Amino acid sequence: MTSLTRRRAIGLAAAAASSACYSPLYAQSTNKPKVAFTLLFPPGGDYGWDYEHMRGIQQARDFYGDRVQIDTFHEVAEWGNGDKEKFQELVDDGYNLIFTTSAGYMRSAVEIAQQNPQVMFECFDSYIRSANIATFNTRWYEGRYVEGFLAGSVSKTNRVGYLGAYPIPQVIRGINAAYLGAKSANPDIEFEIVWLNTWFDPQAERTTALELNRRGADVLMQHTVTTAAVEVAQENGIYSFGQGSDMSKWGPDAVMTSMVNNWGPYYTRRIGEFLDGNWKSEENWLGLGQEMVALSPLLETLPSRTVLQTQDLIARISSGEQHPFVGPLRKQDGSGWLAPGETASESDLLTMDYYVDGIASVYPTES
Repeated sequence: MTSLTRRRAIGLAAAAASSACYSPLYAQSTNKPKVAFTLLFPPGGDYGWDYEHMRGIQQARDFYGDRVQIDTFHEVAEWGNGDKEKFQELVDDGYNLIFTTSAGYMRSAVEIAQQNPQVMFECFDSYIRSANIATFNTRWYEGRYVEGFLAGSVSKTNRVGYLGAYPIPQVIRGINAAYLGAKSANPDIEFEIVWLNTWFDPQAERTTALELNRRGADVLMQHTVTTAAVEVAQENGIYSFGQGSDMSKWGPDAVMTSMVNNWGPYYTRRIGEFLDGNWKSEENWLGLGQEMVALSPLLETLPSRTVLQTQDLIARISSGEQHPFVGPLRKQDGSGWLAPGETASESDLLTMDYYVDGIASVYPTES
Protein backbone atom coordinates (compact mmCIF):
# COMPACT_ATOMS: atom_id res chain seq x y z
CA MET A 1 0.00 0.00 0.00
CA THR A 2 2.82 2.38 0.75
CA SER A 3 4.32 1.81 -2.69
CA LEU A 4 0.95 2.46 -4.36
CA THR A 5 0.45 5.69 -2.47
CA ARG A 6 3.97 6.84 -3.35
CA ARG A 7 3.52 6.10 -7.06
CA ARG A 8 0.20 7.89 -7.10
CA ALA A 9 1.71 10.92 -5.38
CA ILE A 10 4.49 11.03 -7.98
CA GLY A 11 1.91 10.94 -10.76
CA LEU A 12 -0.10 13.76 -9.20
CA ALA A 13 2.98 15.88 -8.68
CA ALA A 14 4.03 15.45 -12.29
CA ALA A 15 0.61 16.55 -13.49
CA ALA A 16 0.51 19.52 -11.14
CA ALA A 17 3.85 20.73 -12.46
CA SER A 18 2.17 21.79 -15.70
CA SER A 19 -0.94 23.90 -15.10
CA ALA A 20 -1.39 25.02 -18.72
CA CYS A 21 -4.15 23.47 -20.81
CA TYR A 22 -3.06 20.69 -23.14
CA SER A 23 -3.66 21.82 -26.73
CA PRO A 24 -4.72 19.04 -29.16
CA LEU A 25 -2.80 18.83 -32.42
CA TYR A 26 -5.53 17.24 -34.48
CA ALA A 27 -6.33 20.46 -36.37
CA GLN A 28 -2.97 20.24 -38.09
CA SER A 29 -3.63 16.85 -39.64
CA THR A 30 -7.36 16.17 -40.02
CA ASN A 31 -10.64 17.97 -40.41
CA LYS A 32 -12.39 15.77 -37.86
CA PRO A 33 -10.90 14.77 -34.50
CA LYS A 34 -11.04 11.10 -33.52
CA VAL A 35 -11.92 9.70 -30.09
CA ALA A 36 -11.59 6.01 -29.13
CA PHE A 37 -13.01 3.97 -26.24
CA THR A 38 -11.61 0.56 -25.28
CA LEU A 39 -14.15 -1.85 -23.75
CA LEU A 40 -13.92 -5.23 -22.09
CA PHE A 41 -16.78 -7.32 -23.40
CA PRO A 42 -18.41 -8.22 -26.74
CA PRO A 43 -20.91 -5.65 -28.06
CA GLY A 44 -24.58 -5.99 -27.18
CA GLY A 45 -26.53 -6.62 -24.00
CA ASP A 46 -28.97 -4.45 -22.10
CA TYR A 47 -27.34 -4.14 -18.70
CA GLY A 48 -23.98 -4.04 -17.00
CA TRP A 49 -20.55 -2.48 -17.27
CA ASP A 50 -20.08 -2.03 -21.01
CA TYR A 51 -23.77 -1.30 -21.55
CA GLU A 52 -23.57 1.81 -19.35
CA HIS A 53 -20.34 2.93 -21.00
CA MET A 54 -22.00 2.57 -24.39
CA ARG A 55 -25.00 4.53 -23.17
CA GLY A 56 -22.70 7.33 -22.03
CA ILE A 57 -20.73 7.24 -25.29
CA GLN A 58 -23.94 7.54 -27.26
CA GLN A 59 -24.92 10.61 -25.25
CA ALA A 60 -21.65 12.23 -26.31
CA ARG A 61 -22.21 11.21 -29.94
CA ASP A 62 -25.70 12.67 -29.90
CA PHE A 63 -24.46 15.89 -28.35
CA TYR A 64 -21.57 16.58 -30.75
CA GLY A 65 -22.88 15.00 -33.93
CA ASP A 66 -20.53 15.43 -36.90
CA ARG A 67 -18.01 17.54 -34.97
CA VAL A 68 -16.09 14.45 -33.87
CA GLN A 69 -15.63 10.78 -34.79
CA ILE A 70 -16.22 8.59 -31.72
CA ASP A 71 -15.41 4.88 -32.10
CA THR A 72 -15.63 1.94 -29.71
CA PHE A 73 -13.38 -1.12 -29.58
CA HIS A 74 -14.73 -4.19 -27.80
CA GLU A 75 -13.05 -7.23 -26.24
CA VAL A 76 -9.76 -5.40 -25.72
CA ALA A 77 -7.54 -7.53 -23.47
CA GLU A 78 -6.78 -6.08 -20.04
CA TRP A 79 -3.46 -7.77 -19.34
CA GLY A 80 -0.39 -8.80 -21.28
CA ASN A 81 0.68 -7.29 -24.58
CA GLY A 82 -2.73 -7.46 -26.26
CA ASP A 83 -3.93 -4.18 -24.89
CA LYS A 84 -0.57 -2.45 -25.46
CA GLU A 85 -0.63 -3.44 -29.10
CA LYS A 86 -4.20 -2.19 -29.39
CA PHE A 87 -3.36 1.19 -27.88
CA GLN A 88 -0.42 1.59 -30.26
CA GLU A 89 -2.71 0.65 -33.15
CA LEU A 90 -5.16 3.37 -32.09
CA VAL A 91 -2.36 5.92 -31.97
CA ASP A 92 -1.16 4.82 -35.41
CA ASP A 93 -4.72 5.13 -36.75
CA GLY A 94 -4.83 8.78 -35.77
CA TYR A 95 -6.95 8.80 -32.63
CA ASN A 96 -6.35 12.00 -30.69
CA LEU A 97 -8.13 11.13 -27.43
CA ILE A 98 -8.36 7.61 -26.01
CA PHE A 99 -10.58 6.57 -23.09
CA THR A 100 -9.77 3.33 -21.26
CA THR A 101 -12.66 1.85 -19.27
CA SER A 102 -10.97 -0.64 -16.92
CA ALA A 103 -8.21 -0.53 -14.34
CA GLY A 104 -6.51 -3.42 -16.12
CA TYR A 105 -5.60 -1.17 -19.05
CA MET A 106 -3.58 1.25 -16.94
CA ARG A 107 0.00 0.05 -17.38
CA SER A 108 -0.15 -0.47 -21.13
CA ALA A 109 -2.06 2.76 -21.73
CA VAL A 110 0.44 4.74 -19.67
CA GLU A 111 3.38 3.20 -21.54
CA ILE A 112 1.91 4.09 -24.94
CA ALA A 113 0.85 7.55 -23.74
CA GLN A 114 4.36 8.33 -22.54
CA GLN A 115 5.73 7.36 -25.95
CA ASN A 116 3.13 9.51 -27.76
CA PRO A 117 2.77 12.83 -25.91
CA GLN A 118 0.67 14.29 -28.74
CA VAL A 119 -2.20 11.89 -27.91
CA MET A 120 -4.41 12.41 -24.86
CA PHE A 121 -5.51 9.52 -22.64
CA GLU A 122 -8.32 9.29 -20.09
CA CYS A 123 -7.60 6.27 -17.87
CA PHE A 124 -10.27 4.81 -15.61
CA ASP A 125 -9.23 3.82 -12.06
CA SER A 126 -5.60 4.82 -12.60
CA TYR A 127 -3.26 6.61 -10.21
CA ILE A 128 -0.67 7.71 -12.80
CA ARG A 129 -1.05 11.10 -14.43
CA SER A 130 1.11 13.24 -16.72
CA ALA A 131 0.57 16.13 -19.13
CA ASN A 132 -1.32 13.91 -21.58
CA ILE A 133 -2.84 11.40 -19.10
CA ALA A 134 -5.96 12.21 -17.08
CA THR A 135 -7.65 9.84 -14.65
CA PHE A 136 -11.28 9.32 -13.74
CA ASN A 137 -13.02 7.17 -11.18
CA THR A 138 -16.39 6.71 -9.52
CA ARG A 139 -17.22 7.05 -5.83
CA TRP A 140 -19.33 3.90 -5.75
CA TYR A 141 -18.83 3.73 -2.01
CA GLU A 142 -21.34 6.59 -1.66
CA GLY A 143 -24.05 4.51 -3.31
CA ARG A 144 -22.94 1.41 -1.40
CA TYR A 145 -23.49 3.22 1.90
CA VAL A 146 -27.07 3.99 0.83
CA GLU A 147 -27.60 0.38 -0.25
CA GLY A 148 -26.22 -0.79 3.07
CA PHE A 149 -28.65 1.45 4.92
CA LEU A 150 -31.52 -0.10 2.97
CA ALA A 151 -30.21 -3.61 3.63
CA GLY A 152 -29.98 -2.98 7.36
CA SER A 153 -33.43 -1.41 7.39
CA VAL A 154 -35.30 -4.34 5.81
CA SER A 155 -33.36 -7.44 6.92
CA LYS A 156 -35.28 -9.69 9.27
CA THR A 157 -32.51 -12.29 9.65
CA ASN A 158 -29.82 -9.63 10.26
CA ARG A 159 -27.69 -11.27 7.58
CA VAL A 160 -26.51 -9.78 4.30
CA GLY A 161 -24.78 -11.89 1.64
CA TYR A 162 -22.21 -10.06 -0.49
CA LEU A 163 -20.77 -11.34 -3.79
CA GLY A 164 -17.37 -9.77 -4.47
CA ALA A 165 -15.42 -10.02 -7.71
CA TYR A 166 -11.81 -9.39 -6.62
CA PRO A 167 -10.39 -8.16 -3.27
CA ILE A 168 -9.14 -4.87 -4.72
CA PRO A 169 -9.56 -1.41 -3.14
CA GLN A 170 -12.65 -0.36 -5.10
CA VAL A 171 -14.53 -3.53 -4.07
CA ILE A 172 -13.30 -3.58 -0.47
CA ARG A 173 -14.13 0.12 -0.15
CA GLY A 174 -17.69 -0.62 -1.24
CA ILE A 175 -18.07 -3.53 1.18
CA ASN A 176 -16.91 -1.38 4.08
CA ALA A 177 -19.24 1.47 3.12
CA ALA A 178 -22.19 -0.90 2.75
CA TYR A 179 -21.48 -2.45 6.13
CA LEU A 180 -21.27 0.93 7.86
CA GLY A 181 -24.50 2.02 6.20
CA ALA A 182 -26.21 -1.19 7.31
CA LYS A 183 -24.92 -0.80 10.88
CA SER A 184 -26.30 2.72 11.03
CA ALA A 185 -29.77 1.26 10.47
CA ASN A 186 -29.37 -2.05 12.30
CA PRO A 187 -26.62 -2.58 14.92
CA ASP A 188 -27.18 -6.36 14.78
CA ILE A 189 -26.47 -6.74 11.05
CA GLU A 190 -23.85 -9.23 9.88
CA PHE A 191 -22.14 -9.52 6.50
CA GLU A 192 -21.08 -12.73 4.79
CA ILE A 193 -18.71 -12.06 1.88
CA VAL A 194 -17.76 -14.53 -0.83
CA TRP A 195 -14.99 -13.79 -3.33
CA LEU A 196 -15.63 -15.18 -6.80
CA ASN A 197 -12.37 -14.01 -8.40
CA THR A 198 -14.18 -13.04 -11.58
CA TRP A 199 -16.33 -10.15 -12.75
CA PHE A 200 -18.58 -12.25 -14.94
CA ASP A 201 -19.70 -15.81 -14.22
CA PRO A 202 -23.49 -16.22 -14.17
CA GLN A 203 -23.41 -19.80 -12.89
CA ALA A 204 -20.95 -19.11 -10.08
CA GLU A 205 -22.89 -16.00 -9.06
CA ARG A 206 -26.15 -17.95 -9.02
CA THR A 207 -24.71 -20.84 -7.04
CA THR A 208 -23.13 -18.46 -4.52
CA ALA A 209 -26.29 -16.39 -4.15
CA LEU A 210 -28.33 -19.52 -3.47
CA GLU A 211 -25.83 -20.67 -0.86
CA LEU A 212 -25.80 -17.27 0.86
CA ASN A 213 -29.58 -17.34 1.05
CA ARG A 214 -29.48 -20.91 2.42
CA ARG A 215 -27.13 -19.69 5.15
CA GLY A 216 -29.67 -17.09 6.22
CA ALA A 217 -29.05 -13.98 4.15
CA ASP A 218 -32.32 -12.26 3.25
CA VAL A 219 -30.56 -9.42 1.41
CA LEU A 220 -28.05 -10.00 -1.39
CA MET A 221 -25.47 -7.42 -2.49
CA GLN A 222 -22.96 -7.73 -5.30
CA HIS A 223 -19.97 -6.17 -6.99
CA THR A 224 -20.15 -8.51 -9.96
CA VAL A 225 -21.66 -8.02 -13.40
CA THR A 226 -24.57 -10.37 -14.07
CA THR A 227 -28.20 -10.41 -12.94
CA ALA A 228 -27.88 -13.87 -11.33
CA ALA A 229 -28.06 -12.67 -7.71
CA VAL A 230 -31.05 -10.46 -8.52
CA GLU A 231 -32.86 -13.40 -10.10
CA VAL A 232 -32.13 -15.60 -7.07
CA ALA A 233 -33.54 -12.91 -4.79
CA GLN A 234 -36.70 -12.64 -6.91
CA GLU A 235 -37.19 -16.42 -6.94
CA ASN A 236 -36.75 -16.74 -3.18
CA GLY A 237 -38.68 -13.74 -1.91
CA ILE A 238 -35.71 -11.78 -0.57
CA TYR A 239 -34.15 -8.41 -1.41
CA SER A 240 -31.26 -7.40 -3.65
CA PHE A 241 -29.70 -4.50 -5.57
CA GLY A 242 -28.88 -3.93 -9.21
CA GLN A 243 -25.21 -3.45 -10.03
CA GLY A 244 -24.00 -0.98 -12.64
CA SER A 245 -27.39 -0.75 -14.38
CA ASP A 246 -31.04 -0.70 -13.40
CA MET A 247 -31.77 -4.42 -12.94
CA SER A 248 -35.30 -4.07 -11.61
CA LYS A 249 -36.87 -5.93 -14.55
CA TRP A 250 -34.98 -9.07 -13.49
CA GLY A 251 -36.18 -8.67 -9.90
CA PRO A 252 -39.29 -6.47 -9.85
CA ASP A 253 -40.17 -7.48 -6.29
CA ALA A 254 -36.59 -7.87 -5.06
CA VAL A 255 -34.48 -4.94 -6.29
CA MET A 256 -34.70 -2.11 -3.76
CA THR A 257 -32.63 0.14 -6.02
CA SER A 258 -29.80 -0.16 -8.52
CA MET A 259 -26.53 1.73 -8.49
CA VAL A 260 -26.22 3.01 -12.05
CA ASN A 261 -22.92 4.05 -13.65
CA ASN A 262 -23.77 7.34 -15.33
CA TRP A 263 -20.84 8.09 -17.63
CA GLY A 264 -22.58 10.34 -20.15
CA PRO A 265 -22.10 13.76 -18.49
CA TYR A 266 -18.40 13.11 -17.90
CA TYR A 267 -17.69 11.86 -21.41
CA THR A 268 -19.61 14.77 -22.92
CA ARG A 269 -17.75 17.34 -20.84
CA ARG A 270 -14.28 15.97 -21.43
CA ILE A 271 -14.77 15.50 -25.17
CA GLY A 272 -16.07 19.06 -25.32
CA GLU A 273 -12.99 20.38 -23.57
CA PHE A 274 -10.87 18.44 -26.03
CA LEU A 275 -12.74 19.87 -29.02
CA ASP A 276 -12.43 23.41 -27.68
CA GLY A 277 -8.71 23.06 -26.97
CA ASN A 278 -9.26 23.30 -23.20
CA TRP A 279 -8.50 19.69 -22.25
CA LYS A 280 -5.93 19.29 -19.48
CA SER A 281 -4.78 16.48 -17.24
CA GLU A 282 -7.05 16.15 -14.21
CA GLU A 283 -7.91 13.66 -11.51
CA ASN A 284 -11.68 13.26 -11.54
CA TRP A 285 -13.26 11.14 -8.80
CA LEU A 286 -16.99 11.77 -8.91
CA GLY A 287 -20.01 10.43 -7.08
CA LEU A 288 -23.64 11.09 -6.22
CA GLY A 289 -23.23 14.86 -6.10
CA GLN A 290 -21.90 14.98 -9.67
CA GLU A 291 -24.33 12.26 -10.83
CA MET A 292 -21.62 9.89 -12.03
CA VAL A 293 -23.23 7.54 -9.53
CA ALA A 294 -27.01 7.43 -9.76
CA LEU A 295 -29.55 5.38 -7.83
CA SER A 296 -32.60 4.11 -9.67
CA PRO A 297 -36.08 4.68 -8.18
CA LEU A 298 -36.67 2.93 -4.88
CA LEU A 299 -38.86 -0.18 -4.74
CA GLU A 300 -42.45 0.98 -4.37
CA THR A 301 -43.33 -1.60 -1.72
CA LEU A 302 -40.69 -0.35 0.76
CA PRO A 303 -42.10 1.21 3.94
CA SER A 304 -42.69 4.94 3.49
CA ARG A 305 -40.50 5.73 6.49
CA THR A 306 -37.58 3.81 4.95
CA VAL A 307 -38.08 5.60 1.64
CA LEU A 308 -38.02 9.04 3.30
CA GLN A 309 -34.93 8.18 5.35
CA THR A 310 -33.14 6.87 2.27
CA GLN A 311 -34.00 9.92 0.20
CA ASP A 312 -32.68 12.15 2.98
CA LEU A 313 -29.47 10.11 3.18
CA ILE A 314 -28.94 10.40 -0.59
CA ALA A 315 -29.40 14.17 -0.37
CA ARG A 316 -26.95 14.54 2.52
CA ILE A 317 -24.24 12.46 0.83
CA SER A 318 -24.81 14.25 -2.49
CA SER A 319 -24.38 17.66 -0.87
CA GLY A 320 -21.29 16.61 1.08
CA GLU A 321 -23.04 17.04 4.42
CA GLN A 322 -22.46 13.37 5.26
CA HIS A 323 -19.49 11.15 4.40
CA PRO A 324 -19.67 7.35 4.64
CA PHE A 325 -16.31 7.09 6.43
CA VAL A 326 -16.22 9.25 9.56
CA GLY A 327 -14.70 8.20 12.90
CA PRO A 328 -14.62 6.77 15.37
CA LEU A 329 -13.73 3.75 13.24
CA ARG A 330 -11.38 0.86 13.79
CA LYS A 331 -10.01 -1.72 11.38
CA GLN A 332 -11.08 -5.36 11.44
CA ASP A 333 -7.96 -6.36 13.39
CA GLY A 334 -8.90 -3.92 16.15
CA SER A 335 -6.25 -1.33 15.36
CA GLY A 336 -7.21 2.32 15.32
CA TRP A 337 -8.08 4.12 12.11
CA LEU A 338 -10.25 7.23 12.35
CA ALA A 339 -10.59 9.34 15.49
CA PRO A 340 -14.03 10.72 16.45
CA GLY A 341 -15.14 13.20 13.80
CA GLU A 342 -12.19 12.41 11.50
CA THR A 343 -12.99 11.75 7.82
CA ALA A 344 -11.08 9.18 5.78
CA SER A 345 -8.42 10.69 3.52
CA GLU A 346 -8.47 10.27 -0.24
CA SER A 347 -5.31 8.19 0.02
CA ASP A 348 -6.91 5.85 2.57
CA LEU A 349 -9.92 5.38 0.34
CA LEU A 350 -7.99 4.81 -2.87
CA THR A 351 -5.66 2.23 -1.37
CA MET A 352 -8.08 0.50 1.03
CA ASP A 353 -7.05 -3.13 1.56
CA TYR A 354 -8.61 -3.84 4.97
CA TYR A 355 -12.08 -4.33 6.43
CA VAL A 356 -13.61 -2.15 9.11
CA ASP A 357 -14.21 -3.51 12.58
CA GLY A 358 -17.24 -5.80 12.73
CA ILE A 359 -16.86 -7.58 9.41
CA ALA A 360 -16.09 -11.16 10.33
CA SER A 361 -17.50 -13.50 7.71
CA VAL A 362 -15.29 -13.63 4.65
CA TYR A 363 -15.20 -16.88 2.66
CA PRO A 364 -13.05 -17.80 -0.34
CA THR A 365 -14.74 -19.25 -3.37
CA GLU A 366 -14.45 -23.02 -3.64
CA SER A 367 -11.94 -24.37 -6.17
